[in-house]
Amino acid sequence: MAVPATKKPLLLSFLGFGFFVLVASAGSFYESFDITWGDGRADIYESGQLLTCTLDKVSGSGFQSKREYLYGKIDMKLKLVAGNSAGTVTAYYLSSKGATWDEIDFEFLGNLTGQPYTIHTNVFTGGKGDREMQFRLWFDPTAGFHTYTVHWNPLNIIFLVDGIPIRVFKNNEKNGVAYPTSQPMKIYSSLWEADDWATQGGRVKTDWSNAPFRAHYRNFDDKSSCSRTSNLTWVTCDGNKNSWMWTTLNDRQIGQMNWVQKEFMIYNYCTDYKRFPQGFAKECYL
Repeated sequence: MAVPATKKPLLLSFLGFGFFVLVASAGSFYESFDITWGDGRADIYESGQLLTCTLDKVSGSGFQSKREYLYGKIDMKLKLVAGNSAGTVTAYYLSSKGATWDEIDFEFLGNLTGQPYTIHTNVFTGGKGDREMQFRLWFDPTAGFHTYTVHWNPLNIIFLVDGIPIRVFKNNEKNGVAYPTSQPMKIYSSLWEADDWATQGGRVKTDWSNAPFRAHYRNFDDKSSCSRTSNLTWVTCDGNKNSWMWTTLNDRQIGQMNWVQKEFMIYNYCTDYKRFPQGFAKECYL
């Protein structure tokens, strides 16, 4: 695929890092992730095809990717905690390290039985976040597996649910808005207790009689991505050959996102005058 002339400066910047390789590692959780905490509360089953995280009153649990990513289309199927999940958070995100880290967040905030989950999204650049958008879902995320996607490239970050875009964070560096372009990120996920804020602002607490709580994961797919397994890896990812590197929303997808934001968005940092009385972030006006 030929890269349009307007995109070549981004491509040159991207290739300048020179240490990322295009990978295709959809498949086993054993190959792609390490369980990092929980003292046995997270585990892998079905010959590597299913991973579960568990939360009880003693501890939650979590895992992280073996690879680091600098741009990619990352898919994961999740089935969230069923029943009364109030006070629980299932986090699924990409993050770099250090005091000025970058981060791209999906967080799923539990609720009382019969009440809808909240999807909490955020983008951090240089250690600064405060870019929250929250949504309800148009289905029961505990009844089956659904695909949650982060599509991160030099042009934009697209959050998708079952292939439907719910949010876009555009690269507006030319307008003075920071954008994650240089810090490699790992994928992290965890199930943990946060009943001081997770459900209805902390008004509803965790009912531990429902424990243990479990979240399930399947079908991880990072085939469309550039990544490395080690800081010693110095190979180039060729953006000229990969259309996902230059993907933005088409007209149909813009219509889908507008529908989601009209019908299911419950919080937008770009409209919260009470929280930001001095004015909204610069990207809110672009």
